[in-house]
Amino acid sequence: GVSSGIGAATATALARLGYHVVAAGRSEERTEPVVEQMRAHGGSAEVLDLDLASLDSARVAADRFLATGRALDVLVDNAGVGGIRGTTSDGFEIHFGVNHLGHFMLTRHLEPAFRTGSRIVVVSSEVHRRATGIDWERVQKKSRSIAGFTEYGISKLSNILFARRLAQLHPEWNTSSLHPGTVDPNIFPAFARPFFRNRLTPEEGAETSVWCATAPEISDQSGLYYSRKKVWEPSTTAQDDDLARELWDRSERWCGLPS
Repeated sequence: GVSSGIGAATATALARLGYHVVAAGRSEERTEPVVEQMRAHGGSAEVLDLDLASLDSARVAADRFLATGRALDVLVDNAGVGGIRGTTSDGFEIHFGVNHLGHFMLTRHLEPAFRTGSRIVVVSSEVHRRATGIDWERVQKKSRSIAGFTEYGISKLSNILFARRLAQLHPEWNTSSLHPGTVDPNIFPAFARPFFRNRLTPEEGAETSVWCATAPEISDQSGLYYSRKKVWEPSTTAQDDDLARELWDRSERWCGLPS
């Protein structure tokens, strides 16, 4: 997701470092100006249509990239929703469906493009600490809590568990998850924003994402959780390997992927 916020700042920083950026977004009208700005400053970028609220869209987007035959050095799973209620087009709770399952589908379908040393960066949040587990029935229903804040925490827990399990299954890649800091929460409705204090700019919030994507000093590390460009210890629940395996297995079934 590069149309605004941390996503736009991360993509712009990577373009300035010389990466060719494939800017995925569900609104070409909002994504194209960011791409044009990168090009205007000498960067190389293109738009890829992607709606993470649809598993089919995630699969199609991955297939379009794979059809180019290019290797993928860095994937940043950054897009997300927050502070809303509802379900995805596939019937999953909106936060879980977009923030976790859509990224899971996209990442898994892009696996043929990864090579040894490729990096997968999953943007999570310290809000994951509010989630003490995953109710498998609830993630298949409409959001229940006020403005979906509880469900948002579950989706951020899922991000860390996904990155942890991916690192275990594919040690040849470098996988990380991170907390970007409290950034201007443009994904949340206006009434919720005053609750987010001491906010960082998008550029400041993108620093750890860019660092995880490029820093040579962590090239031999995988499966860790970071904040402020340092290793942080996530919650005990986020370190539960049994839960990570179950999330992975259920996500595969829900996405129709082979085990």
